[in-house]
Amino acid sequence: MVYNGVVYLSGIKSPNKTASGAEQTKDVLSEIDRRLAEVGTDKSRLLSATIWMPEVIRDVGELNAVWNEWLTPGRRPARSCVQSVLQGHSLVEIAVIAAV
Repeated sequence: MVYNGVVYLSGIKSPNKTASGAEQTKDVLSEIDRRLAEVGTDKSRLLSATIWMPEVIRDVGELNAVWNEWLTPGRRPARSCVQSVLQGHSLVEIAVIAAV
């Protein structure tokens, strides 16, 4: 959804439910890149991100390693990590808001 110069990408999950948390995170971030490109923007214009994980305390380090490598240097969005039961045995789900 794009509205008034802002794109809203709802919860994105990896299709590979047997992959590790790091691999699922890479899948999700790749899909975010793809969807942002479709509307003419990219991760350097992220405003916020909400990340859901079934075990935040246990798995946030693994997620952060992938997340921090993926981000554009100097362009960190506001971010929330929330512990939640996810559908389909996913290990991570991410929603982002970005400027177009």
